Amino acid sequence: MKIGNHQLKNNLIVAPMAGVTDRPFRELCLRYGAGMAVSEMMSSNPKLWKTAKSKQRMVHKGESGIRSVQIAGSDPKLMAQAARYSVENGAQIIDINMGCPAKKVNSKLAGSALLKHPDMIEKILTEVVNAVDVPVTLKTRTGWDTDNKNCVEIAKMAEGCGIQALALHGRTKACMYKGEAEYDSIRAVKAAISIPVIANGDIDSAEKAKKVLDYTGADALMIGRPAQGRPWIFQEILHYLENGTTMPELPIVEVKEILLEHVQELHRFYGEFLGPRIARKHVGWYLKEHEQASEFRRTFNAIDAASQQLDALEGYFVQFAS
Repeated sequence: MKIGNHQLKNNLIVAPMAGVTDRPFRELCLRYGAGMAVSEMMSSNPKLWKTAKSKQRMVHKGESGIRSVQIAGSDPKLMAQAARYSVENGAQIIDINMGCPAKKVNSKLAGSALLKHPDMIEKILTEVVNAVDVPVTLKTRTGWDTDNKNCVEIAKMAEGCGIQALALHGRTKACMYKGEAEYDSIRAVKAAISIPVIANGDIDSAEKAKKVLDYTGADALMIGRPAQGRPWIFQEILHYLENGTTMPELPIVEVKEILLEHVQELHRFYGEFLGPRIARKHVGWYLKEHEQASEFRRTFNAIDAASQQLDALEGYFVQFAS
């Protein structure tokens, strides 16, 4: 699959997730089979660009793979400015966020709140596409509620504005992340436009990935929450799509190695204070299927020192040694 002049190594993409798809997580997913990883969203408000959090999200030079950077906002001029700034800092693709349902984002008329305002969407898409010389993509939802699904209209508009690929989450704004994603809307959008369509929502297994691709006709899949604590899900899906067989479960020793390396990278990336705090949620995701881990997670979440976190994890995995 190609986005503009960029050839992806496969059709599996890491979804942008605020507070999750930082550089360490993106690099890990790419190593374990993802064809591309989209960064967590950056606000188009320049006043926020000087914060430590924003600075860590903004620099993309030297990263592996194709560097896709997501921006969020509602002012066409500021969105164009954010796109240019991102390209100057290493972005090779700009992704526009019109899918986030979070109240903090929607209250500023950004994310999926824009789905009620097609005229504003058209202005934003046009401004951003014209502002940069790299491909621009769009991530959106099926509509603002189940009675008002306008994704086909938005998709046609996006194609007309020069958007070069469209990722569609099979839920409305009102659905948030509740219930089940539906794929009829993605199928309808794929039939309505000629640019690549990327299916997103509840793709949590290799078998589900195959079903969604076959049913929607989508060109690619975007995977978000199912990759939390399981970055090798991309490898599992690739194996199934290529061989028609289920990949064996990763040995616990390999899971341990991935987790320890991930935690160490978080410590390096965020520093001795913030790194251990951010590591907690990732460790929780890795161990959520472990029945015996509930007490350990409570203990782990009280640890502030990076070296002690690593020692605790080493100690936890001793029980699995044969």
